[in-house]
Amino acid sequence: MTRRTPELLVDILLIAVAAVWGASFLAAKDLAAETGVAAAVSLRFLVAALALGIICLVRRERMPRGRGLAIAALLGCSQAAVIGLETAGVHLTSATNAGLLISLALVFTPVLESVAARAWLPRSYFVAAVAAIVGVALLVSGGGLRTPSIGDALVIAAAVVRAVHVTASARLTRGRHDSTLAVVFVQMLVCAATSSAVAGAQLPRAVAGLTASGWLDVVFLGVMCSVFAFAVQLWAVRRTSATRASILMGTEPVWALAVGVAIGGEAVGLPGYLGAALIIAASYAGQAIERRHRRSVAAAASRPTPPAGSAAPAAPRAASTPETASR
Repeated sequence: MTRRTPELLVDILLIAVAAVWGASFLAAKDLAAETGVAAAVSLRFLVAALALGIICLVRRERMPRGRGLAIAALLGCSQAAVIGLETAGVHLTSATNAGLLISLALVFTPVLESVAARAWLPRSYFVAAVAAIVGVALLVSGGGLRTPSIGDALVIAAAVVRAVHVTASARLTRGRHDSTLAVVFVQMLVCAATSSAVAGAQLPRAVAGLTASGWLDVVFLGVMCSVFAFAVQLWAVRRTSATRASILMGTEPVWALAVGVAIGGEAVGLPGYLGAALIIAASYAGQAIERRHRRSVAAAASRPTPPAGSAAPAAPRAASTPETASR
C-alpha cells in the first residue's frame, strides 16, 4: 500500500501536466486575439523567465558557461520558433486542431533521430506515420476534402520544428552536466528577448490594454504551462519509467480536444473525431514501435562479438542484455 500511493500521485501529476498543456492552446488563442501573436508570446516567456529565475536564485543553481551557455541559447531560439509558430497557428485555426496537429511531433521526432543516428526505423513505423497523415486530412476536412488552412499549416510547421528541437536537445546536451533548471532558464531568457524584439512597440500597448482575463491567460501560460509543468515533469520522470511518463503526458491532444469542445465551444464533426482518433492512435503506436526498435538496437549493440571460430554466448547471458541496455 505504501508503494501504490506515490505511484498514483506521480500518475496524477503527469496527467495534470498533460491537461495543462492541452488547455494551453485555448488560452494562447484567447490571449493572441486580445494582444496579437508577438505580444502574447513575449508576455508568456517574460513571466516564465521571471518565475524560473526566482526558483534558480532560491536554489542557487549554477548557470551554464562556455559551450553549455551557447547550446542553451541555441535551444532557446528553436523553442521560441516552436511557440511562435504554434501561437500564430492557433490564432488562425481552432484550439482543437492546434492541440491535435502539434502531437505530430511525436511522429516526426523518431524519424529525425533515426536519420541522425543512421538507424532506420521499421516499416511498421511508417504505416503509423501514414495513418497520422490520414488523420490530419480528416481533421481539417470540415466534412469535405480541402487543404489545411494557414493556421493548420503553421501548427504542422511548429510540430516539425519541435521535432528538430527535441532531437537537437538530446544530441547537444548528451554527456553534459549543466543544471537542467539553469539551462531551461537561459532558454526562457532567449525566448523572452527574441519574442519581445519581434513584438516591439506592440508589447507596451498590449500590457496597457490587457484585461483581467488576459492577465489570467498570461499567468496560466507562463507559470502553469512553463514553470509548473516543467518542474512537475522533472520531478515525476525521476520516480517512474520513461515509458509510463510518455504515455501519460501523451494524453495532451486528448485534453486539447476536450477543452476546445467543452470550454471553447468548438465544433469538430464526425470526420474530425475520426481524424483525432487516428492522430492519437498513430502517435501512441509510433512511440511504441520506436521504443521497441531502440531497445532491440541497444540490445544488439551490447552483445559481445564472439571471436572467430568460437561458440556463441550462452542463451541466459544474451537474454539479460536487453534489460540492462534499456535502462
